[in-house]
Amino acid sequence: MEILVINAGSSSLKYQLINVETGGVLAKGLAERIGMDGSNIVHSWTKNGNENKKEICLDLPDHTVAFNTISDLLVSEETGVIQQREDIKAIGHRVVHGGEHYTQTQIVTSEVKEAIKELIPLAPLHNPANLIGINAAEKAFPNATQVAVFDTAFHHTMPEKAFRYAIPEKYYREDRIRTYGFHGTSHKYVYEQASKHLDKTDLKAITIHLGNGASMCAINEKGESVETSMGFGPLAGLIMGTRSGDIDPSIIFHMAEEMNMSLEEIKNVLNKQSGMLGITGSNDARDVSKLYHEGDKHAILCYEMYTHRIKKYIGAYTAVLNGVDTIIFTAGIGENDALTRQLSCSNLSGLGIVINEAANISKNHPKQPVEIQAENSPVKILVIPTNEELEIALQTWEVVR
Repeated sequence: MEILVINAGSSSLKYQLINVETGGVLAKGLAERIGMDGSNIVHSWTKNGNENKKEICLDLPDHTVAFNTISDLLVSEETGVIQQREDIKAIGHRVVHGGEHYTQTQIVTSEVKEAIKELIPLAPLHNPANLIGINAAEKAFPNATQVAVFDTAFHHTMPEKAFRYAIPEKYYREDRIRTYGFHGTSHKYVYEQASKHLDKTDLKAITIHLGNGASMCAINEKGESVETSMGFGPLAGLIMGTRSGDIDPSIIFHMAEEMNMSLEEIKNVLNKQSGMLGITGSNDARDVSKLYHEGDKHAILCYEMYTHRIKKYIGAYTAVLNGVDTIIFTAGIGENDALTRQLSCSNLSGLGIVINEAANISKNHPKQPVEIQAENSPVKILVIPTNEELEIALQTWEVVR
C-alpha cells in the first residue's frame, strides 16, 4: 500500500509517497521558505528504475499553495508516480499538538480537526499549518483516509514528577496545564535507529532534534521518553529559529506592565521574532553560519548562546538518566551543521563526551547513522538522519489496514 505523508512545519512542507510494505520511497520533496522570499520546491521521484529530481522556484505565500503544487507534481505526466489521485488510499499527517487526549495515532474526523484547532494556542506556528495540510489533502484526495500522527504521543511515558508544573493542582486537573513535549516522532525514530546501529536494546540516549524548531529528549533503557525540553507548548527549551526558548517569566510581566505590550504582542515576539532571528536578523541557520564564518559578532553570539543552551540540557539529562550511552544529533541543523555539533560537545569530557573534530566535519550530511566521537569517548556521539515520514507512514498503516 502506498501512503502519502505530509509533514508541515512552520516554514516548510516535507512529503513522501511511501510503499509501506517495502519501505520504498516513490516520490519525495521539500517545499522551503514558505511565506518568505526565495521559496522553492525540490521534487524527486523514481520512474522505471531511474531517479529524477526537479527544482521549482516559485512564490509560496502559504501552505495551501505549496500543497496544491505538490499534489500536481505527484500526478503530472512528467514528474508523477501515480496515474490519478484516487490511487492514494491513505494520507498520514504530522500534527504537532494532540493535547492529553490524543496519545495515539487517530483517523481524522471532524472531532479530531476541531481538537487540533482548539490546541492552536499551544502550538501557534504548527497546528495551523497541520490543519491546512489536512484540509487541502481532503480536497485534493477525497477518497483517501486522513490520519493524524501526533508529536506529543511519544512523551506520554514521562513520569508525573517530570510533566507537572509547580503551580496549584487545579490548573492541571481542570485545565490540563502540564508538559506535553514535541518532535516525538523524530525522537522515537532516531532512538530506534541508534539502538539498531549500536546493537544495544537497553540504550540510554539523549536525542537532539535541531531544526527551525528544536528540542531534546532523555530516553531511558526501556526506550521511553522520561524528560523533554519543550513543555506545555513548543516555545520552551532550546533557542530556535524564531522562538526564544526558556525565558524568565518575569520578563513577560515586565513587558506587559512596564512596556505596555499586549499579550498578543508578547506572544508574537517570543514565538515569531526571537531565537536566531532576534539575535542575528535571520532564522535560517545557513545564513547564520555564513555570517559566523565572516566574523559577524551577532552570528558568533548566536552560536555561543544556541550551543550553550544545548550543553545545559545535556548535563541535566545525563543526571536524569544516571549516565548516558549516546548523544544523537538529528534534523536539519543537527545533521548538517558541524559547527553546532562541535560547540555543543566541546568541554564535556567530564561527562564522558569527547567529539572527534575531523570525523565531525567529514561525516557531515550523512545518509545513514554515523559516529563522530573520539576513540577515548565513553559516550557515543551519533548523527542520524531523521525520517519522520517513514515513522508516520508506518503508524498510519497500522490504523488503516
